[in-house]
Amino acid sequence: MPLNKLTQYLDDEGVKYLVILHSPAYTAQEIAASAHIPGKELAKTVIVKIDGKFAMAVLPASHTLDIFLLKEAAHAEDVHLATETQFLELFPDCEPGAMPPMGNLYGLPVYVCNSLAEDETIAFNAGSHRELVRMHYADFARLAQPVVANFSSKA
Repeated sequence: MPLNKLTQYLDDEGVKYLVILHSPAYTAQEIAASAHIPGKELAKTVIVKIDGKFAMAVLPASHTLDIFLLKEAAHAEDVHLATETQFLELFPDCEPGAMPPMGNLYGLPVYVCNSLAEDETIAFNAGSHRELVRMHYADFARLAQPVVANFSSKA
């Protein structure tokens, strides 16, 4: 999602946010270092398939996804990582792997790791590998309406 589309949405919703520009980075840990944000405060978006339907799993950059815990949290029979080829067309306005965790803008359910929900702010990719948005977690939760659960562990 181009930054201006995301920021327009946030403006329309009355959300206060900060745009952070950084040098190109592709992994969550590289982005956190480049933007000088602690890895536990930077949210990475992982696309999963839960019982055959796409969903977003959002967790701290410093954590890894635990599929079994997500399966339990989603009350699902099957959860697995989606391949980039499978989900690329869902985010035509984003660079591959840089989609923001605003599942509501893409018709996807969002699962947020409870450790992110404990932070006052959340930062995430804004559709490119050079831009982040930082905002209050409460505003993010109001917009994305995530299911909050424990499904990650420190890397």
